[in-house]
Amino acid sequence: MAKNLTYKILESHLVEGRIAPGEEIGIKIDHVLVQDATGTMVMLEFEALGLRRIRAELGVQYVDHNILQSDFKNADDHRYLRTCSARYGLHFSPAGNGISHQVHMERFGIPGKTILGSDSHTPGAAGLSMLGIGAGGLDVAMALAGYPYYLPCPLVLGVRLTGRLPDWVSAKDVILEMLRRYGVKQCVGKVVEYYGPGVQSLSATDRETIGNMGTELGATSTLFPSDDNTRTYMEAQGRGSSWRELYPDEGAHYDEHAEIDLSRVEPLIACPSSPGNVVPVREVAGIPVHQVIVGSSVNSSFRDLMVVAKILEGKHCRPSVSFNVNPGSRQVLENVAEHGGLVSLLQAGARIHESGCLGCIGMGQAPGTGEVSLRTMPRNFPGRSGTKDDQVYLCSPETAAAAGLKGVITDPRDLAKEMPYPRIQDPRRYVIDEKSIVVPSEDLAQTEVVRGPNIKPLPSMDPLPENLELEVALKVGDNISTDTIMPAGSKVLPLRSNIGAISEFVFSQVDPDFAARCARKGAVLVVGGENYGQGSSREHAALAPRYLGVRAKIAKSFARIHKANLCNFGILPLTFHDPEDYEAFRQDSRVSFSNIRERVARGDREIPILVDGKTVLTLLDVSERQRKQILAGGALNLVKDGLPT
Repeated sequence: MAKNLTYKILESHLVEGRIAPGEEIGIKIDHVLVQDATGTMVMLEFEALGLRRIRAELGVQYVDHNILQSDFKNADDHRYLRTCSARYGLHFSPAGNGISHQVHMERFGIPGKTILGSDSHTPGAAGLSMLGIGAGGLDVAMALAGYPYYLPCPLVLGVRLTGRLPDWVSAKDVILEMLRRYGVKQCVGKVVEYYGPGVQSLSATDRETIGNMGTELGATSTLFPSDDNTRTYMEAQGRGSSWRELYPDEGAHYDEHAEIDLSRVEPLIACPSSPGNVVPVREVAGIPVHQVIVGSSVNSSFRDLMVVAKILEGKHCRPSVSFNVNPGSRQVLENVAEHGGLVSLLQAGARIHESGCLGCIGMGQAPGTGEVSLRTMPRNFPGRSGTKDDQVYLCSPETAAAAGLKGVITDPRDLAKEMPYPRIQDPRRYVIDEKSIVVPSEDLAQTEVVRGPNIKPLPSMDPLPENLELEVALKVGDNISTDTIMPAGSKVLPLRSNIGAISEFVFSQVDPDFAARCARKGAVLVVGGENYGQGSSREHAALAPRYLGVRAKIAKSFARIHKANLCNFGILPLTFHDPEDYEAFRQDSRVSFSNIRERVARGDREIPILVDGKTVLTLLDVSERQRKQILAGGALNLVKDGLPT
C-alpha cells in the first residue's frame, strides 16, 4: 500500500507496537523541546530519574513563557533551568532570545525527525516537515532519558491543497478554515497531513503557522512535505546541508480526506471564546477594537511582521488602539530591522516587546475591562488573556493590521482601495543570530545546579488502593481547557515548581473554593463533559489536582495530552458508557469504586461504580502500560527505581 508521510516517519522511528490506528505504539524521539512554564517540572522529574546526562539526540531548554520578573521566582527558576541544562547536556536559549517553536525552526529543525515538546504547539515543527508532538512534562523527561514516547497510533487526515491564496489572505486563514470545518475536537487522535499542488505556494513559515494552530483542532500533529520551499528556508538559515526531500508515496492512503482550494479561502476570525468559533471577518466587521497583538508562538515570523510593517508604512494606528508586536525571536526582529520594517512599525505607534509568549499565556498584555482584543495568537479560551470576561478574537496579521488602522474589525481586503497588497519574500540569506544559545560541553557538565526557594521537591504519590470512596468535588461541562483547570498568567505561573502553592489555584476561575473543598473532603473526583482537558500540555492540570486528592476524573471524552497526563500521575481517566449518565452526578455525590485495583490490574475495560447508591457503568480505555502507571500511583513511581545511571 502506498504510504502517507506520517506513517513513513512513524515506521522509521517505531520501537514498540505496530502501525495500526488506535493501537499503542512507542516511537523514538530525536529532538526534545522544553519551555520554562513546564520546564522546571520536566527537569525535577528528570533529576528524579538519577541520570548523569540526557540520552536524546538533542534537547533544548527555552525560556519564553515566564519572562516577567516581578519578584525573585521567575529569575530563580531561569537560573535553575540554565544550570540544569549545563549539568545534564541541554542547549539553553535564555529569555529574550525567542519563542521555542520559532527558534527551533531557525537553528535546529531537520526534516523527517521526531520532536517531543512540553508545549502543545510543538506541531509547529511541520514547517520543516518534522513530526512534532506536544506532551506532558513527565513524558518529555522520559524522552530526555532516552525512553520511547507512547501514543495511540493516529489516523491520518489527508488535506489536499490546490490553488494559491489570494491577496489579503494568508496561512492563518487556512488553519482558521480548518477550525471552521472541524472545530476543536473532531481531529482528536489524528495527524493532519497536507499535500497536493497548493502546498508549493506556502512557505516554510506559512506551514509553521498551520502546524502550530493544528493543535487547536485536537490533532496529535500536523505534517507537510519537505520540498524546495523547505530547502530554500534552510539554506537562508545557513543550514541547507541538513535538508532532505520528503513526500508521501504517489496515491498514498489516507484514513480521511478533505480538500481546500486556497484561491477560495477568505479572511476569517475566531470569535470569543474558542479557536473553533470561526466566521468570515466580514460578518463581524465594524466592532470597535481596543487592543491588537501580532506575534507570539504563531504569526511571529519575518514574513508576518513585515506584512504588518508594510501595511502600516507611512500611517499611524488609531489612538484608541494599543498595537503590540511580539517578535518570534531576536533573529526575526533583527531581520525586520534590516529590511526597514522596525522603523515603519515604530512610526505607526506600535509597541515592540521582547521575544516571548507574553499575552498568549496571560503574562502581561491583558486587555482592559470590556475591551476587544484582536490577536494573531493560537488560543482565546475564557480568561486566558488575564482579564475576566475577556473578548479575544484570533485573526491573521493582515486583519490585525487593518483593525489597527481603522479602529474596528475590518476585512483586510477593504484596504485594497488604499494600497496594493504587500507580498513578502523571505530573505535569500537571513541575518543569523545564535550567539545567545548556550551549547552543552564537557566543561559545563561540572556545573552545580542552583535551586531557589520556590523550587520544591516532587510530592510523593501513593499507589491505587483496593477500593475508592470518593466525593464529587466539581462537575463541569464540555470543552473544559487546561487553562480552566490550572490557570496560567503572571500570578500563577511563577509557582509552577511549587506544587503545594500552585494547587491552591486549581479550578479557581470557575470555583474559588475548589482547593479548600478538596482539603475538607480528602479523596475526590471531578466530572466533566466532552473534550475535557483541551488546550495546553501543562501537566500541572493533572499533578496539582492529584496533590489535592483527585483520584479519578469521569468525562464524556478526554483530550489526548490531558488523558496521558492523568495516567502519568495515577488518576483514573474514566468515560461514561452511556453519556446520559452524566446527569446522575451532582457536586457532593458519593461514588464507590469496589475492587478497583483488581479491576485495573486484570485489564477490565468496563468499570461499574455506585453513584449515590445507583450503579453507573464507566469505561477505562487505556493501554496496559498506562494501567501499570495507575496502579503504581504514577509513571515516575513505576520507572525511577529501575533506571541505570
